[in-house]
Amino acid sequence: MESIANSEKKPSVFVFRNIEAMAAEIFEILEYEFTRAIAEKKTCHIALSGGSTPLRIFEYLARLPLEGIRWEFLHIYWGDERCVPIDDPESNYGNAWKTLLRLIDIPPDNIHRIRGEDDPYKESLRYSDVLRKYPPLVNGFPVFDIVLLGLGEDGHTASIFPDAMERIASNELCYVAEHPQTNQKRISFSLKLINNSKNIVFLVTGASKAKVVGDIIAHKKGFENLPASYVKPTSGELKWFLDEMAGKGLK
Repeated sequence: MESIANSEKKPSVFVFRNIEAMAAEIFEILEYEFTRAIAEKKTCHIALSGGSTPLRIFEYLARLPLEGIRWEFLHIYWGDERCVPIDDPESNYGNAWKTLLRLIDIPPDNIHRIRGEDDPYKESLRYSDVLRKYPPLVNGFPVFDIVLLGLGEDGHTASIFPDAMERIASNELCYVAEHPQTNQKRISFSLKLINNSKNIVFLVTGASKAKVVGDIIAHKKGFENLPASYVKPTSGELKWFLDEMAGKGLK
């Protein structure tokens, strides 16, 4: 892993040799926050991301010796979900369940999935109520210990898309979004909710993401039109985890 310094000191940007090295670092962060929560007799709240990169990380985590972990202290959520049934190949929850969650002994009530098969607008309201119920609240917004995020080639993150930049200022916890090309409905965390988190980690792999990564991190012309550039934690930490191909445009 190579750390890349930047003038703002924030975010921290790391380039990893491969997905296994990235996954190992993710595990260290999870382990630290989980251990801290148990020591303080608190629960740990983590929001997962969809996409191919997180799936590869889940597959790595599933191979680790996870016995003996006190899973009752962990609560799991999703930063966004496609409005599809759980057995659909595009279901973020379904994919996380198949690769990792079914293999760990976490209480079912601690897995807070977005019901992509239900009416999107009703589900958005229901999930907002869930988010108000379990994590601690600061300034009226839940505080997650860790939020994992992906990045699209168009600069979107979660389901905050460039054609709906007005959502950046939304005071909602989550809302119904629509993919600009497919018109597929999705339910997404709002930016303000994401930015209220203690640790936010972008997980980005592949050469196709190198340009948008460079534009956002280096604040190149037009970066303000990319939703992911507005991920700026209010009081937490932001990290970019990149493989060598996604980070090849950085100095």
